[in-house]
Amino acid sequence: MLNPLVDTRDVKFVLFELLDVDKLTKFEVYADFDHDTFDATIDLAEQISYDVIYPTAEDGDKNPAKWDPATKAVTLPPSYKGAMDAYFEAGFGSIYDNPEIGGMGMPFTIAMSSLEFVTAANYSLFMYPGLSHGAMELIEEYGTHEQWEMYGAKILTGEWGGSMCLTEPDAGSDVGALKTKAVKQADGTYKISGQKIFISGGENDYYANMIHPVLARIEGDPKGTKGISIFIVPKFLVNKDGSMGAFNDVTCTGIEHKMGIHGQATSQLAFGDNGNCVGYLLGEERQGMKIMFKMMNMARMGTALMGQANASAAYMHAVTYAKNRIQGCDVTQMLNPDAPGIPIANHPDVKRMLLYMKSHLEGQRVLINLMYNQFDIIKGSVNEDDKKEANALIEILTPILKAGCTDKGLDIASTAMQTYGGYGYCKDYPIVRYMSDAKILAIWEGTNGIQAMDLMMRKILMNKEQKNYAALRKRMDETVAKAKGIVDEKYLNLFDAATKQLDELIEFFKTQMATGKFLNIFAQATPFLDAMYIVAMAWAHVWTLTVAQPKMQEIVGDAKGADRDKLIADNAEAAFYTGKVLSSQFYIGTELPKFSGRAQAILFNEGAVVKANPNIFTGALAE
Repeated sequence: MLNPLVDTRDVKFVLFELLDVDKLTKFEVYADFDHDTFDATIDLAEQISYDVIYPTAEDGDKNPAKWDPATKAVTLPPSYKGAMDAYFEAGFGSIYDNPEIGGMGMPFTIAMSSLEFVTAANYSLFMYPGLSHGAMELIEEYGTHEQWEMYGAKILTGEWGGSMCLTEPDAGSDVGALKTKAVKQADGTYKISGQKIFISGGENDYYANMIHPVLARIEGDPKGTKGISIFIVPKFLVNKDGSMGAFNDVTCTGIEHKMGIHGQATSQLAFGDNGNCVGYLLGEERQGMKIMFKMMNMARMGTALMGQANASAAYMHAVTYAKNRIQGCDVTQMLNPDAPGIPIANHPDVKRMLLYMKSHLEGQRVLINLMYNQFDIIKGSVNEDDKKEANALIEILTPILKAGCTDKGLDIASTAMQTYGGYGYCKDYPIVRYMSDAKILAIWEGTNGIQAMDLMMRKILMNKEQKNYAALRKRMDETVAKAKGIVDEKYLNLFDAATKQLDELIEFFKTQMATGKFLNIFAQATPFLDAMYIVAMAWAHVWTLTVAQPKMQEIVGDAKGADRDKLIADNAEAAFYTGKVLSSQFYIGTELPKFSGRAQAILFNEGAVVKANPNIFTGALAE
């Protein structure tokens, strides 16, 4: 049966044929694992996601999280509890964590490939354990041993939950404008007061206790981000023996009514309305942003995965529909009134849409897994140069993929809806849910405009000697060298021209930086990220062709026409590798050329954005 969520065969292609993750077992830290374990883990993730988690998506959409204004409590969709129990019982809640603290110690690459299935099944549900795990990691890395024993250990097992408390009504992207206050007490604790909004999973009836990492400014500390500290604020205080104590004056004052992800309780939290909210400093004073960015950066990578996975589910549904929906005849038989109807998947424009979605998703899958694979290199390798290069690749790929996978995720969901035609716009079909769930991913964890500025400034122009970009280009050049003699030169020539033009863009922005034209740089940041995403994706497809094309040739040989079609129909591997080759050729041949136009627009350096004043835009005058 076709899995309606994720192409499992492609996941295994990326893991075992492209990235060769089996070689990770040569690292001492992963020596206890083998190929069969990795393979079985992916299969288990697929099975649990499809059988247990996927049915909760529709339930969560129709029976959303509810807030009771009388009790201030939040009730999750009825099906969520059993699915989350299964998630933790299977070990996915601690899949890559250190065995010394109770984790399974799996490679990041295997873990995050497994979570592609979970997030494709229902990422609204996954956010509860996902964000809790992020809070746990902060306590593990920056907390004291006592804080770990008291809070972190229980989050790891799924007994307690966690959140990420940054945003306030007047401090969204500008975190430094926050007003939440911390007042130090004689016993070393802090009284916390303030409110936070858009707190995913901030209140729910699954976890017995919620442990909130909260950004706040200690009374008297400087304004801006440099004066921010971070605190552990439990919903219920914890007694010395580890049991839950008194309520800690953390109240949910409502949940948001959103366009999508209705099963997710996006909460408004009030801290210390009655003056009785106690917080415990995490790490050192005024290190809040540094500490929180550990969680934020992992969340940005996770958001890229969710964007890709949600779009994958939309695409897989569209493929199934297109293969079964009979409508119209073959275009070569248009004048024949007796011509039989055919599945719409045979129509050229529908095939174009399917290839468009397939090629984007497969390229994203390569890059996301490559990014997570770098964590395994950092964790396992003894070669310092390899670790530095791995870190550089993580740095530069994070904003590209967070923005690229979420922007295209919405576009892919829209294309999937188009494949269904009018039925796709009806709630009887799941595409409406994938479409409405997709948009938020481009907004949270730093809007995609912020990702673009981060890529341009921190990850490239302000990065010493552009080491991040150099690491990426080195990998691209190595891929091209391996592809010569295997991949048709016309594809390599297109890619080579694009990388040279990308180098030209970098030099252009370096000149802008040197001459102080920062407004120009920021105005072009998003177009530049969009352009760089195209080249990075093309690189993934050159790499894919280098591996898939010889394997397709080995199976399909010189078969053509009806013989080739029969072979593909009868042999799943022939169909798979043929699909890989055509998908990559499609992307390089039809999507990569769009980069040149984007590069030309950037180099033209149109100044309208810089010159524009808010008063030129039509709209009501602010009062």
